[in-house]
Amino acid sequence: MRYLRSIMCAVCLCGFLLDGPSSAVAHHSYVLSVQQLRAGLVKASSTNAKGFVLVDVRSPEEHASGMIPGTDLNIDFREIKARHRELGAKTDDHIVVYCQSGHRSNIAAETLADLGYTHVYNVVGSMNAWTEAGFPVSPGR
Repeated sequence: MRYLRSIMCAVCLCGFLLDGPSSAVAHHSYVLSVQQLRAGLVKASSTNAKGFVLVDVRSPEEHASGMIPGTDLNIDFREIKARHRELGAKTDDHIVVYCQSGHRSNIAAETLADLGYTHVYNVVGSMNAWTEAGFPVSPGR
């Protein structure tokens, strides 16, 4: 968890410097690269001890085609507001969301932030970037 927090502080600062203050105000979720996500997953002693909830916000059909190893839940981004309690997360827990390209997960991340979750991260490029980086994919459930 400490590792993820330090990554997030650097990501927030970097995002602020690159995008300027106007985008920092417009969005209240954070971004995470697939490399940072992979590092967080590899560093954890087990998927249950990773220190964050990893959520695939693609459709169940897309999820069935393969997921990032360590994914905890599959909740379609259109249902995230109604089903967010299924995360089992407190508002200050870390939640990482991904989709196929990053667009739907950005919507889901902002929705969760609107609901009061304070540490929500969108994986930039999501599954497309994950597979392009050559990282493993697990069978969906």
